[in-house]
Amino acid sequence: MTDHRTNEHGQPIGLLVDGSFPRPFPSQAPMQGHRISLEPTRSEHAAALYDAFLKDESGRNWTYLLREPLRDLSEAQAWIDECAASTDPQFYTLCTPDGTPLGIASHLRIDPKNGVIEVGHIHFSPLLQRSPAATEAMYLMMKRAFDELGYRRYEWKCDALNGPSRRAAERLGFTYEGTFRQAVVSKGRNRDTAWFSIVDSEWPKLKARLEAWLDPSNFDAEGRQIARLQDM
Repeated sequence: MTDHRTNEHGQPIGLLVDGSFPRPFPSQAPMQGHRISLEPTRSEHAAALYDAFLKDESGRNWTYLLREPLRDLSEAQAWIDECAASTDPQFYTLCTPDGTPLGIASHLRIDPKNGVIEVGHIHFSPLLQRSPAATEAMYLMMKRAFDELGYRRYEWKCDALNGPSRRAAERLGFTYEGTFRQAVVSKGRNRDTAWFSIVDSEWPKLKARLEAWLDPSNFDAEGRQIARLQDM
């Protein structure tokens, strides 16, 4: 299938796009899964998030983030207050079924005019990392973008040297698009930024794969996966 058409001058031009624009701006309504819930970030989440992030005793999870590790609760409170007041990025606190905050993530660079949205500012406690709940959180944020808002493109960007983030994007079904060299100065050092994306035509297949992996039947009695997401 061709990805372009030709105009009256014989020049290749893009395919027509269905639907009306701008697409809706996200409402920041909560998102509910079986293992995780995403709540709009609120000031009262600060203390629990600070405690959750302290589980990273070495501080290695902060290496590729734009900010330095939190020094104390007052600094955490100031940061979470900023997150709670922000509309773009639009922050969510990732909570266990009993309401315990274990991480944070956001939709950002929200572009209703073109139907483009990015996921970022992802920071998970070690209690959440590499868990089915973490995957479910990413699934719920994709589902909002594609199914609820009708966006055309979903982006993931990270430090090009951040191997775990790159592998996470690829595991979730993102396509690597290239690296923007010397894109950012972060913490006084150069950051090349790797770009990944999912587009709406890819979403139905990826959605089915994520839902099959997240299904309880794919986990044994000890909660271990039976089939890897990459193999489904």
